[in-house]
Amino acid sequence: MPSKPEPKKRPLHLIGEPAAPVPIDTESFFGLDSIEDPLQLLSRSTELADAFRASAGRAEHYQAVAAARLTDPRRFDRMPVADLALLTGWTEEYATKMAEFGRTLLDKGAPWE
Repeated sequence: MPSKPEPKKRPLHLIGEPAAPVPIDTESFFGLDSIEDPLQLLSRSTELADAFRASAGRAEHYQAVAAARLTDPRRFDRMPVADLALLTGWTEEYATKMAEFGRTLLDKGAPWE
């Protein structure tokens, strides 16, 4: 005999009110605005700037790989470079260079650092 399906479970109701949202005027940028010591502020803000630069570089590598895959001539559904440029807001020349860079990265293998 087939087993009887489990009855659908309902989500639990929240008890109490959710926490009040933080007012916009008290927002903090990674806690930098609350650091008083200039040396500590310089150190922490430099760490963040370095991390953002590294993240931006890594994201650009992923963009290039995606551009290469989308415009790969072996794909039956490949995207023309002009469409890629339109989609991303790049010039056609930049889109071509990104796709070429992405092919270079793919040939090297991951990770692309």
